[in-house]
Amino acid sequence: MLGPVILAASRSDRMRRLISAAPVTKQVVDRFIPGESVDDIVPIVQELTGRGLELTMDVVGEDITTPEQATAARDAYLALIDRLRELGLGERVEMSVKLSMFGQALEGGHDLALANVRPVVEAAAAIGTTVTLDAEDHTTLDSMFAIHEELRRDFQGTGCVIQAYLFRTEADARRLAEAGSRVRLVKGAYKEPAEVAYQQKHEIDKAYVRVLRTLMEGEGYPMVGSHDPRLISIAQELARRAGRKPDEYEFQMLYGIRGDEHLRLAAEGHRMRVYTAYGTDWYGYFMRRLAEKPANLRFFVRSMLSKG
Repeated sequence: MLGPVILAASRSDRMRRLISAAPVTKQVVDRFIPGESVDDIVPIVQELTGRGLELTMDVVGEDITTPEQATAARDAYLALIDRLRELGLGERVEMSVKLSMFGQALEGGHDLALANVRPVVEAAAAIGTTVTLDAEDHTTLDSMFAIHEELRRDFQGTGCVIQAYLFRTEADARRLAEAGSRVRLVKGAYKEPAEVAYQQKHEIDKAYVRVLRTLMEGEGYPMVGSHDPRLISIAQELARRAGRKPDEYEFQMLYGIRGDEHLRLAAEGHRMRVYTAYGTDWYGYFMRRLAEKPANLRFFVRSMLSKG
């Protein structure tokens, strides 16, 4: 399986330099990350919202080594929120944040990440939107969930992400499926050991359905993070059985993947949110997109060979 190899490469400085230097890389990266600055991304936001879609925005970057970099990450999100306010799009666009970008891995990182993310959540609430805390590798999750719980005391709509491939997730889903919660379910995109996570696709898919059923039957707001046509159909059926209306859950997919499906779901009356990333520190995000789906990797390799 190539996925684990690619995920290992996502942490390799040597591979980062090699791939970043390839002349074709930028045009392929642009498929998944359509800009480096707020100014770059504004036309994308306007186009997608104009077509009936909603968005969640991610300023890419994870390899934070100083408190100053964490502060800069906070300020990048505040600048994004200020631009959304100017555009009047606060209710159509939320934010996704990785707490590692806010300093979670530094000394005193839990408190530092909470201090940095809170102003972002406050600013988002002021323009009528919210923030979802992305899940990262399993060693960070207890801290993420604690920060999530703390933020929800003042901002109940703060969301979080759970990953179907982790053994712990079924219990996490039961705890989180309460009134007022917002929970995005994804398969998982980090290299995790067999001691904590399912390794085979069929096992992950079965776990995804079990967790999704828990969320749909709960009292919160499920966010279905998948491009898999079979899982999308199952989600619709589980929502129907649970008596959920179309505005009582939503689908989320990545920018650059299955764009026609985004529009189809929106046209059918579903809430469809596009996870749209931008920024200059794109490497880790890009490599996980390659690892998630063989078609993404084939697209990248073909592009490199055609420019060779």
